[in-house]
Amino acid sequence: MRCIRLLLFSAFLLMSLLAQSSEKNAWETRFEASGYKQTPRYAETMEYFSNFEKNTPYAKMFSIGKSPQGRDIPCLVVSKDKAFTAVSAKKEHKPVVLVINGIHSGEIEGKDACMLLLRDILVDKSQSKLLDHATLLIIPIFSVDAHERFGKFNRINQNGPEEMGWRTTAQNLNLNRDWMKADAPEMQAMLKLVVEWDPDFTVDTHTTDGADYQYTVTYGVEKYGNIYSGTSALLRKEFIPFMEQYVVDRGYYIAPYVGFKGGEPKTGLVDFPGTPRFSTGYAAVRNRIALLVETHMMKPYKDRVFATKAMLEAVLTFVNTNAEKLLALDKEADENSIKSLAQEKHALPVQFKSTDSASKYLYRGLKYSYDSSFVSGTTKTVYSKEPFEEEIPYYNVINAADSIMLPYVYLIPREWTVIIDRIKLHGITLKRTQGEQTLQVTKYKFREVTYAATPYEGRQGVSCKYDSFADTVIVPAGTYVVYPAQKTVRVIAHLLEPKSGDSFLRWGFMNTIFERKEYFEDYVMEKVAAEMLTHDPALKKEFEEKLANDKKFRESPNQRLNFFYERSSYFDKQQSVYPIMRVENNVNITTSDR
Repeated sequence: MRCIRLLLFSAFLLMSLLAQSSEKNAWETRFEASGYKQTPRYAETMEYFSNFEKNTPYAKMFSIGKSPQGRDIPCLVVSKDKAFTAVSAKKEHKPVVLVINGIHSGEIEGKDACMLLLRDILVDKSQSKLLDHATLLIIPIFSVDAHERFGKFNRINQNGPEEMGWRTTAQNLNLNRDWMKADAPEMQAMLKLVVEWDPDFTVDTHTTDGADYQYTVTYGVEKYGNIYSGTSALLRKEFIPFMEQYVVDRGYYIAPYVGFKGGEPKTGLVDFPGTPRFSTGYAAVRNRIALLVETHMMKPYKDRVFATKAMLEAVLTFVNTNAEKLLALDKEADENSIKSLAQEKHALPVQFKSTDSASKYLYRGLKYSYDSSFVSGTTKTVYSKEPFEEEIPYYNVINAADSIMLPYVYLIPREWTVIIDRIKLHGITLKRTQGEQTLQVTKYKFREVTYAATPYEGRQGVSCKYDSFADTVIVPAGTYVVYPAQKTVRVIAHLLEPKSGDSFLRWGFMNTIFERKEYFEDYVMEKVAAEMLTHDPALKKEFEEKLANDKKFRESPNQRLNFFYERSSYFDKQQSVYPIMRVENNVNITTSDR
């Protein structure tokens, strides 16, 4: 009898171990099963993430939208409170952490790292505490069509995985240049998610290009004048030291994501703020934190995935520890931005420049040399495997190069639907005028307009200068009204003010305003010009001075006639005038919400 009991117990134990082994194998990722060499395709990826919903009560999967090729862009919500909607999540009063993987789908470590991390949180529960004071949103793959442009030769600078996706979307748009202009359907879906959930902390996972060095992972966070000062202080004094130490403790060298001032390490590192076209810069103008994770392209894929996992753990650990502080800081940043920028009208920096001030940074590099190249006909950089450490300059003092003052209100003519639709995507509140109203406004007139030599991200960018002038206008009923005094004030300023490199105007949304649509016949203009010279002595003097001082003008019949056309009553007074007007002072404007 005792022998039978022993046999039964042994059989039960074996079955239990087999069951545990089977369960463990069921959660094994392709990354692990391939010896850390491969990443799964779209269908296999989504099946793995959907298994968290099917097998645990704390996860819910939904689609944020469709790609141009018709694929869903899934998002997984993970919450101990089962707060699977933005409304229910806000009621829990916990920070929302958004992780975006595959914005560049050839750089896909984040996807595999999230599989491992979620397994730790939801399956074996070794990291379940990371959900105690946070709600987690994970985009397994953002650029889903690009992910399925799968191949071995998509990233020449990258050491694994064996196959990976492509950098840009099926429409050849780079999603991490699209946060403000929102041309891509994928980005339009993402902005709707961001507006609805208002994440407190975003992580955007990438693989870097660039020099070879010892660091497995580098990072970027906005901490200069493009983000609220209180948020900057938290990042500098608390988050960055904590994150760096956390990652180092797990065996990975980490450094800021920077460039080389003179093209090589010994000349020094130079930091820079991210503009709002990038994920980190966009979060900053929304008064929120975003972390750019850039693993080093030449490190083994295994190390890059686990280093990314360590970064995600560091973020969630920090957020859980500082949950109340983060939520309070978000509220403070929103309120301060409204008060400072829209009500008290302090200057908002929109352009930045690095200074010659530098601190010392202990750089961990790989020794390199220069050699002549028969292929390129110049010198080439040759990296060795020999490490070195050296203190080098770190240029991390960044000052504002240009800034703007916000008006009381912006007026946008109703016909500019192309930008109205984009404004709404950013969660900006719009109103509309009721009835005609006469208002004192400020207008911009552009000069020295030049177009980019080639398209960039599908748009012909514009560089220009402008002069401002006052005018009295009759504002038609239905004109759109944008009050900057809302929490998206920084986004509003960067979209509507031409000084911003990510404004609608600079992206080329309004290039038609620079085009002349009416012209003169020479024989007609000759007669008009002669009459103008006869009746306007000041104009005659201006013309004669220009003839005397400008040889090119003097020798061009067309320029000479055009001089008079531009000053005549026939010239289009709207050409090169910005259609968006500013009302500087608090006046009563009758509006509705429709």
